[in-house]
Amino acid sequence: MGQLKPGVKYIYERSDGIVYAREFGADPSTRQVVGYESGVEYDPLRNNLREDKLWGDIRRLARTNETLRSELERVIMVYNLIKDDDPPDYHPV
Repeated sequence: MGQLKPGVKYIYERSDGIVYAREFGADPSTRQVVGYESGVEYDPLRNNLREDKLWGDIRRLARTNETLRSELERVIMVYNLIKDDDPPDYHPV
């Protein structure tokens, strides 16, 4: 826990066997991995597959859900604005 600050209140969250911490009141995107649930083996490949499946599910649902499609288009726009590389070939959902 070398990156946690002494005396600061933290919120701890668990997801897929991973324990995260973030400062109380901080944006959830700032959370950091602080450990793993006991008895749960961390498997980066399995977690990557879960995340890929999640994004595939999101893209499929966006085909028929206008709200999700609109938000996904906003995420893609923000991504393209902030990334350092040239834009990849983009294929709309």
